[in-house]
Amino acid sequence: MLKKLAINGGTPVRTKLFPAYNTIGEEEKRAVMKVLDSGNLSQYLGAWTHDFLGGPTVRAFEENWSKAFGVKYAITVNSNTSGLFTAIGAIGIQPGDEVIVSPYSMSASAIAPLVYGGIPVFADIHPGTFCMDPVSIEARITPRTKAILVVHIFGHPADMDSIMSIAKKHNLFVIEDCAQAPMGKYKGKYVGSIGDLGVFSLNYHKHIHTGEGGVITTNNSSLADRCQMIRNHAENVTGPRELTDLTNLIGYNYRMTEMECAIGIEQLKKLPSLLERRLENVDFFNEKFSSFPAFETLPKLADGSVNTYYVYPVKFNKEIAGIERNKFVDALKAEIPSAVLRETAPLLGAGYVKPLYLQPIYQQKAAWAFNPALYNGDVSYEKGICPVTETMHFEILFTHEYMRPGMTISDMTDVVKAIEKIFENINELK
Repeated sequence: MLKKLAINGGTPVRTKLFPAYNTIGEEEKRAVMKVLDSGNLSQYLGAWTHDFLGGPTVRAFEENWSKAFGVKYAITVNSNTSGLFTAIGAIGIQPGDEVIVSPYSMSASAIAPLVYGGIPVFADIHPGTFCMDPVSIEARITPRTKAILVVHIFGHPADMDSIMSIAKKHNLFVIEDCAQAPMGKYKGKYVGSIGDLGVFSLNYHKHIHTGEGGVITTNNSSLADRCQMIRNHAENVTGPRELTDLTNLIGYNYRMTEMECAIGIEQLKKLPSLLERRLENVDFFNEKFSSFPAFETLPKLADGSVNTYYVYPVKFNKEIAGIERNKFVDALKAEIPSAVLRETAPLLGAGYVKPLYLQPIYQQKAAWAFNPALYNGDVSYEKGICPVTETMHFEILFTHEYMRPGMTISDMTDVVKAIEKIFENINELK
């Protein structure tokens, strides 16, 4: 008898690639051509002049972003990563300072403190949100702790009331990594407007993008000023401005170009409708996945909160399913393809990223910040320090991107059919 499942040689549910997620259109092309025709592709000067803050398109994009997100200041940078580095520098992190970070995020979220000699201290995640657990955050605080770097992972807002309360109690800065959560909300407030600083990504695989790019948000004029200086050769302006606090005001070039900001202006206009379509697709999967007892999805948020679903996370119950999560994910990958422009990067994965503290840089403490002359604390990166993260990653969680705008009901139905096929023939995998 022939095997029915594609992983065992059967015919897959679908072979045609899913549609590309492409948000670039004629509006962006016209905006870029306007900049190209002007001949002014960047207007920054690394000196204290009118052009220290960039050209007209950079400034227009920053103004539009600050209005859209309800913040006083928006500072463009060339990536979310450089935005995190800038934010860490702006709050004055120095060698030996500790910053509490998430173990379940893109690596830059945790590596940022090391740029200034700070020490990343990992707090465990909450099993219901995958964001940092406030209980674990508070347990990690020491006299060396200076900040909390929160990640709104997968687009789900972190528990900001609890985190801000902890920060106030211990006099800590809060940086929000909003790379995956543009226009996400926590109790009616946009993420990135609650802590001292927020950082957003405009990388090509985010909700909206400029190829590469990022935006820092804040309501603090002093922090905004320091971010603007760090972005653009700060050392050149400290003299003319007669500044006395020169902490971390050394030269970087994290500037965004006029062309990228022209694209950003048009992309920002599309963000609300793109998010609306994404959430409509999430509703489709929420309904369909409720019929699979082995799946547990995130509950619908209340109190004016919004999860932007950068990816759609599912907790897989191997006891109910009768098979391990990895075996299920491999079977599903065999039944359905990836997407146009993503041929080499599947839209489905087991877990997300390996807990960051298991990377060699932490295991070997291979950064100058760990020099005992600079840091004499006792930070641990041993396996087991964040048990919830490890369990979720290695055993329970899987994520997919089949709810991206551009996916039709027919496309998404194929995903559901593939899952139904696997569960109908589950004994093949046992």
